[in-house]
Amino acid sequence: MMKKEPNRWLILIACVLINLCLGAGYAWSVFQKPLIDIFGWSTAEASLAFTLSFGMVPLAMIACGKIQDTRGPKLVTLAGGIIFGLGMFLTGFTQSLTTLYLTYGVMGGIGIGMAYGCTVATPVKWFPDQRGLAGGLTAAGFGSGAIVFAPLASFLIEKSGVLTTFRTLGIFYLVVIVLCSLLVTAPQRAPETAAAVTAAGPAAEGHTTGEMLRTGKFYILWLMYIIGCVSGLMIIGHASPIAQEQIGLSPAVAAISVSIIGLANTLGRIVWGAVSDRIGRYEALVMMFIVAGICMFLLQTASGFGMFIIAVCGVALSFGGFMGIFPSITADNFGTKSMGTNYGVMFTAFGLAAIIGPQIAAAVKQASGGAYGQAFLIAAGMSIIGVLLTLYTYMKLKKTKNLVTKQA
Repeated sequence: MMKKEPNRWLILIACVLINLCLGAGYAWSVFQKPLIDIFGWSTAEASLAFTLSFGMVPLAMIACGKIQDTRGPKLVTLAGGIIFGLGMFLTGFTQSLTTLYLTYGVMGGIGIGMAYGCTVATPVKWFPDQRGLAGGLTAAGFGSGAIVFAPLASFLIEKSGVLTTFRTLGIFYLVVIVLCSLLVTAPQRAPETAAAVTAAGPAAEGHTTGEMLRTGKFYILWLMYIIGCVSGLMIIGHASPIAQEQIGLSPAVAAISVSIIGLANTLGRIVWGAVSDRIGRYEALVMMFIVAGICMFLLQTASGFGMFIIAVCGVALSFGGFMGIFPSITADNFGTKSMGTNYGVMFTAFGLAAIIGPQIAAAVKQASGGAYGQAFLIAAGMSIIGVLLTLYTYMKLKKTKNLVTKQA
């Protein structure tokens, strides 16, 4: 008698809830200023914790991807949740930059990478017929962390202090992720849809990671992913200081702004994921690069709350779209056989962008005496390069499809 398959929608919901907790890392800017006020660290020193955390994510995804692909995602998700929750809890005992980097940075990043690698790859396997939507929804959970936890953290920081807030939230994350991880399982067989095979050819039935790395296509997609994430991570890593110092908002209103950015980030993952299922991945990418570039340019001159929100939300919508679409792009081009490891390698683009984006902003601010404007222009220029790379990839793919059609 065949074992009944679990409800794939229940698995998707569990993955979204896990990512909601993991996405609390996006609320870092709410913690950054209180930590600086207490310990007297510079912006660059404090923001390095955020950079280190998200820089560790792809490394953990790669290291645990093979385990996920061969033994299933449940154990990896469980372990990742425990490490992430403990990392946040122990951050509440921080008295030095070293402790902050080890707990929030290293432990937090490893925990996120282990769990996120599973929660992104697993739904894509369960929904071969709706990869853009499934990837968008799980990525949306990750992006929603700031919506929920930025105002909550701001409230808790005001009532009980930043260190106590870390301890409280750490326990909450630990419990929720551990419970939800019990539902995360992979299908026995994830058939490729005709659409996926058509998109990338017969090889899409399953590239190994080694095979993927031997294709030139991977490196172009990887560079596109880096560029797509730089603007978003630059804003997310400095949203609260930008809101307070450039626009003149209070800490409470700045925290609300972080939540609004998180909402745009979340909507971008769902909307662009679904749109890419309809109009094509690369057409959607071109549109997102254009929106991000324009909004980063506008942000340079923004002086009022309205223009600030419009600009940062445009960037966040596009950033969310990149996060939602690239799991599907990875599956479309390289299959789902080794999806856990393959997307972990692709996700190193995010880790590199987590270093580039926030650190460019911090360096520019320090060099200019407090202004972020030049950093915004650099990111806008990178978006133009992203458009050109996407158009090149699209034209090359179209040419390959036409050749296959003629040969058939």
